[in-house]
Amino acid sequence: MTGYSRAQGSDERRRWVWEARSVNGRNLEIRCRVPQGFDRLENPARTAVGGRLKRGNVALTLTITSERQSKPLAINRALLTELSALVEEVRRTTGAAAPSADGLLRVRGVIEEEETAEESEEALVALDKAVQGTLEEALKGLVSARAAEGKALATVIGGHVTEIEGLCTRAAERAAAQIGTVRQRFDGQLAELLERVPALSEERFAQEVALLVGKADVREELDRLTAHIAQARSLLADARPDNPVGRKFDFLCQEFNREANTLCSKSADIELTRIGIDLKGAVERMREQVQNVE
Repeated sequence: MTGYSRAQGSDERRRWVWEARSVNGRNLEIRCRVPQGFDRLENPARTAVGGRLKRGNVALTLTITSERQSKPLAINRALLTELSALVEEVRRTTGAAAPSADGLLRVRGVIEEEETAEESEEALVALDKAVQGTLEEALKGLVSARAAEGKALATVIGGHVTEIEGLCTRAAERAAAQIGTVRQRFDGQLAELLERVPALSEERFAQEVALLVGKADVREELDRLTAHIAQARSLLADARPDNPVGRKFDFLCQEFNREANTLCSKSADIELTRIGIDLKGAVERMREQVQNVE
């Protein structure tokens, strides 16, 4: 399922932003990008995603920027004192004019950036906790976005279930109408069995008759399709972020397809075969949508 979310946080030294994206995927795949020096957050981030999502390709991106544009400046006073003494000596010796203050400050090494003090272990723990808290906000937003899409998909899948139900109703009506065709075919096949030389044993004859009857009867397949329709509607009603049904629905689509194939193979009527083919198409369209369901 697709979705996007963004959350940001900050402290006195920096700002950070988590972006979470997901696209459709049969299984859960997680890609995580964090800045250099924050690799320690990657595994907890993956664990947080796995605790909330079960399917989809999820991409997490953490961006961190410093609140200061540059490090504070400091004067190397020891170097400046040494330069001043040398300048004074040169001035007395040569009579040259004394350099201006800004001239001295331009000398390499007189002005330098202060080294920022390293953060304590306690500060790093607090930072990690704050950044992970922001990740939780981003994941909540992602789950909410996916839930909204899921609600829309439920309507679409419900339409496919209704289409399948209508085709099953047509198949049942056509199966009842083809009784004459089935009976005529059955009578012909039965006559072949009776005229076979040598004659079949009574037990073998009963088996052959049962096989012919089973091949002509599609009521069992229609009954199972009806049960699958009820199960599909039950799954749609029970779908929630904390109760993923995508994999169950995926398996159910396989069962729908199995019964549709059997219906077509047993059909003794062109119109029933066409209905079976339409049924297979409807199941496949539903299956494509189910692939996107958590």
